Amino acid sequence: MLMSEAIRSVTYSRRSALRGEMCVNEPMRKHTSWRAGGEAVRFYKPADSNDLAVFLKDLPSDDPVIMIGLGSNLLVRDGGFLGTVISLHARLSDLQLIQQDKQGSLIYIGAGVACAKVARFAARHDLAGAEFLAGIPGTFGGALAMNAGCYGSEIWQIVTQVQVINRMAQQYDRLPEDYQISYRQVRLQPSLASSSEEWFMGGWLRLRRGSYAVSHQQIKDLLMARINSQPLNLPNAGSVFRNPPGDYAARLIESCQLKRLRIGGAMISSKHANFIVNTGNATAADIEGLITIIKNTVKETTGISLELEVKIIGDFRDD
Repeated sequence: MLMSEAIRSVTYSRRSALRGEMCVNEPMRKHTSWRAGGEAVRFYKPADSNDLAVFLKDLPSDDPVIMIGLGSNLLVRDGGFLGTVISLHARLSDLQLIQQDKQGSLIYIGAGVACAKVARFAARHDLAGAEFLAGIPGTFGGALAMNAGCYGSEIWQIVTQVQVINRMAQQYDRLPEDYQISYRQVRLQPSLASSSEEWFMGGWLRLRRGSYAVSHQQIKDLLMARINSQPLNLPNAGSVFRNPPGDYAARLIESCQLKRLRIGGAMISSKHANFIVNTGNATAADIEGLITIIKNTVKETTGISLELEVKIIGDFRDD
């Protein structure tokens, strides 16, 4: 596929001020949990929040941008992404106690911190309410963006405030009431929405006083439940579809006899029907092909339209 010469030739007036790592034509299979997909024209890992701001200021206003953490709910098509991917994993990595009292504590978490690390940090400080984060295979920023949750808990139930940055590199704080928050969806209130896209840089969680022993056991039990119910031995992106109201996507997919269905190196898991696994050599097209079959078959068989939980970006490959 031919890359746009305009995109290839972007220059940065303050390039010497950048302190992060830049890669060109970076294979996104190295940065997504499905281990499949094409290249990003540019891939940047900022040194910190200030470096991120400098980088954003220099990007052309019409250049597509996506921010990722662990790439655990992302599929990049085989034709690649004609824009810039910014990776925050292990970059915006602050994790600290901010305020403690008899009831609990506030903790601050950077967007690049893995959710499992947050769960362990809270437990070590005798704080309860974050144990479920051990079961979310992504970063804190990604969890905020999709209201991630498991086993009856969701991240925005414990969020008190967040930090964001927009395309113009303006940084500011927002409160939970600034968003429309629902199952696996977070959107700015219409009155606050603007033409400038914004991303989460971090946030504060309010956690209650607890016990390390109790929280540690809950985390162990949760991880064991994941091991027993999910195909963690093969590359995957977690749940592919959202659960429809009053039902489970996995049950619907299994009822359509779709377990073990393959396209190329991609397969609908025999362990959990809402997981598509890469058996070794899957392309993004293989995975998306299975997604299409699942959606169409479930709709035709049950009348229910499944909605994606994973995000699909990029172009199809021109063969």
